[in-house]
Amino acid sequence: MLGRLIRARERHLSQRDKNRVVRPFEWGTSFITDHANGDDPRELLRGYARRALEESTDFYALPPIEDYRLVGQQLTWTSAIRTPSTENNTVRAHFFPAPARQHKTNDNRRPAVVILPQWNAQPHSHMELGRLLARLGISALRLTLPYHEARRPAELERADHLVSSNIGRTIQSMRQAVLDARAAVRWLIDHQGYNRIGIIGTSIGSCTAFLAYAHEEQIDVGVFNHVSGYFADVVWRGISTQHVRAGFGEDVTLEELREYWLPISPLPFINRLLNIRPRPMRFIAARHDLTFPVDLSRDVIEETRRRGIALDVVWLPCGHYTSGEKPWVYLDGWKIASFFKKHL
Repeated sequence: MLGRLIRARERHLSQRDKNRVVRPFEWGTSFITDHANGDDPRELLRGYARRALEESTDFYALPPIEDYRLVGQQLTWTSAIRTPSTENNTVRAHFFPAPARQHKTNDNRRPAVVILPQWNAQPHSHMELGRLLARLGISALRLTLPYHEARRPAELERADHLVSSNIGRTIQSMRQAVLDARAAVRWLIDHQGYNRIGIIGTSIGSCTAFLAYAHEEQIDVGVFNHVSGYFADVVWRGISTQHVRAGFGEDVTLEELREYWLPISPLPFINRLLNIRPRPMRFIAARHDLTFPVDLSRDVIEETRRRGIALDVVWLPCGHYTSGEKPWVYLDGWKIASFFKKHL
């Protein structure tokens, strides 16, 4: 009974926004290469994905960042990925420093967490989590995702360029999000002196956070709020991305899209964790999630465990949208904060 009510609530909440636009399908090869030269876009994307997987250390490598600037609690820098949208190329983050007295511990630990919000997050999203962590003695840096808030071009009402029926631009945007997250980690360590780093991502932020976690060994603890192994399957089947799915029409199949978007999917990079020191990791999933379908969450949890990787799992008794509503938001927040408090 409760499950039916929650799923009905999920569908209602997913239909609140009336500004969703079905955009035309585009291969978007210009966003990933300057040398398309009339090549078959399917072959180009397939080869690009294969090379990105084989050379993911280089694909997600972060070049030096030279222009970090902290004014008050607002941090900015130039993104490592340059996109056609000028506004999007300046990364923005809100810093929540924990009181200095709370950093005075016997082992001289200075913990901090990078926070990655959900798709189409508003300026207030996850700010309370940053404040909560700071009260617990853990500094936090809440990142603005590509094409969100002040990074969103004037012609957009939503962050459509982060996830869209433009295959190449979605790859570029997610790669940018991962490099922005790694740059945030670097600032906390190199410029602020933090020596214990966590990362938390929600929804698409969870995917981004996992990709950063798998490629950044200086992250000590990861919490991933809503999980799935394949980026394409969530877009294809989730109720929040039906307008994106509609944009693909019959131009590509799910199997093709899954292959093209493997470099921005968590599942191919689970094995990387076997070659990195063991680090505490928590997956949070929702039993009535219609945005990240529950079977996709179960599959990535089972696959992670099958490979012998230590994993803490929390199942919330709600859905995707309702995890942001009372009382579930309090439970979710505590499952996030308490894990960092224990392990950082």
